[in-house]
Amino acid sequence: MLEETKSPYILLGEKQGIEKLVTTFYHLVSEDPLLSPLFPDDLTETAYKQTQFLSQFFGGPPLYTEEHGHPMLRARHMPFPITNMHAKAWLNCMERAMTLQKIQPELQELLLSRLKMTAYHMVNTTGDSERGENADTV
Repeated sequence: MLEETKSPYILLGEKQGIEKLVTTFYHLVSEDPLLSPLFPDDLTETAYKQTQFLSQFFGGPPLYTEEHGHPMLRARHMPFPITNMHAKAWLNCMERAMTLQKIQPELQELLLSRLKMTAYHMVNTTGDSERGENADTV
């Protein structure tokens, strides 16, 4: 059972916990044939910014905004062709990373529900048959 008085940021183990999750996540992304071409070979900066963003997104300090300004996620992702299949693959890597990091199932469900909306909001290219944000599964 989740402690409802604590933010997901706290429940994840604050910045250290998010860094571990992000490290595991980007290891999976780098091995994913659909996602890896969208990312640079060196994921150091990407992981750094993702840690900042997720810290803020999950109720921690506004690290991303303080250093980079408003996230403007959709605008920042526009240069990259992102399909529904990419969003689904991204979410799959995140779910696998959470499982590998042994994050409680209830917390995983909460986090993935929030991330699902964001992932499908990044879709900017059509051309695959996967369903978008109304998909039944992650």
